[in-house]
Amino acid sequence: MEKLAIKGGKPCRDTNSNPWPKWPVWGKEEEVALIEVLNSGVWSYNGPKEMEFNQLFAEFTGTKFSICTVNGTITMQLALEALGIGVGDEVIVPGITWQATAATVIDVNATPILVDVLEDTWCIDPVAIEKAITPKTKAIIPVHLYGAFADMDAIMEIAKKHNLYVIEDCAHKHGGEWKGKKAGSIGDVGSFSFQLSKHLTAGEGGSMTTDDADLAEKLDALRNVGRRPEGDSLIGADKGIGDYGDDGNFIQSGNFRITEFQAAMLIEGLKRLPEQNANRDANGAYLNTLLKELPGVTPLKRDDRETKKAYFNFAFRYDQSKFNNLPIDKFRAALEAELGIIVDACYEPLNNCSLYVPHTKPARHKLNESYWAAIDPKRFSLPVSERIFEKESVCLHHKILMGTKADMDLIARAIQKVYDNAESLF
Repeated sequence: MEKLAIKGGKPCRDTNSNPWPKWPVWGKEEEVALIEVLNSGVWSYNGPKEMEFNQLFAEFTGTKFSICTVNGTITMQLALEALGIGVGDEVIVPGITWQATAATVIDVNATPILVDVLEDTWCIDPVAIEKAITPKTKAIIPVHLYGAFADMDAIMEIAKKHNLYVIEDCAHKHGGEWKGKKAGSIGDVGSFSFQLSKHLTAGEGGSMTTDDADLAEKLDALRNVGRRPEGDSLIGADKGIGDYGDDGNFIQSGNFRITEFQAAMLIEGLKRLPEQNANRDANGAYLNTLLKELPGVTPLKRDDRETKKAYFNFAFRYDQSKFNNLPIDKFRAALEAELGIIVDACYEPLNNCSLYVPHTKPARHKLNESYWAAIDPKRFSLPVSERIFEKESVCLHHKILMGTKADMDLIARAIQKVYDNAESLF
């Protein structure tokens, strides 16, 4: 029996001689584009690269409008503002997501309502959404998490029934499709992140997508100090958009603009994305078939309605009872030692998340005692989310899916090796 790497044995992968694919990916094309921007002297503010990327990303997502911002947190905040959501309103958010999904709701003085997720996708549970709706509910923010897609059929049906807005958090889903429609084109607004770890990146950045011209106009203004869209700055805008009868701002806001350097990077990255997504999809599907044959691990569900996959990280479920009751933190550590890559848990459930702590900002968020109580995350019960985080979740960076089938075989072998040697970790 092979000795585990964490116990001094030989790892399944020697990353010195056989490294994982690198992330981020860049080449001569980015270098040329960045120098072009440098020499142009146009480094920001509705430059030609930004306008080009907006057009390309609108086409890519199948939406009429795409508007760049500084990051994927601001995209959600501005979407909420543009939809008129604020004091007295409630927004339903999944229990497992990056903290910004809920924090942006508080930033517009609305109340995030945390609901549980489905155990087989880790995405928001439509039944829990329905139960959480009150007369104050104004919107739902479904998150397409890791490799899975939220059930957009059920969510859009609920939204229509209760006259709610839907903001798709697509930070993990650039290029994914649900029944042939791209992520970000199904709800009222799509929110994308281009942060360094995302599978389309400029280091930082974000985009908002929509088919609604009036909404796009507000989104564009909100990211640009409240100014009306200028000239052709709003992709897809009809003539007359932004005609408010004066030359001043029409909405109070700040500067959330992207730079031309970021837009240049995104243009080149977008060219590579379809092929990268296809490769990750093929490897992810193959790895899932291998996981199904292994004891104690279960792939996340791929819904038949998800017609095109887009992975941000590769995640699967762990069953401690099948590994001689080996705690999941020891499993992750052993797998990490075998593969030479970080093996994480999923995001911390928001009702007990070290980064989602609104009560640390009383000067900003304590509007009154009732609001202060309403935004306390600990008031929410999220048993499925907590179980997934504490006992079941295993996540690896999406760059592992950018290799070969042999790499997938190696991951499966590493899991089997930990299983075979689980008793040595006590």
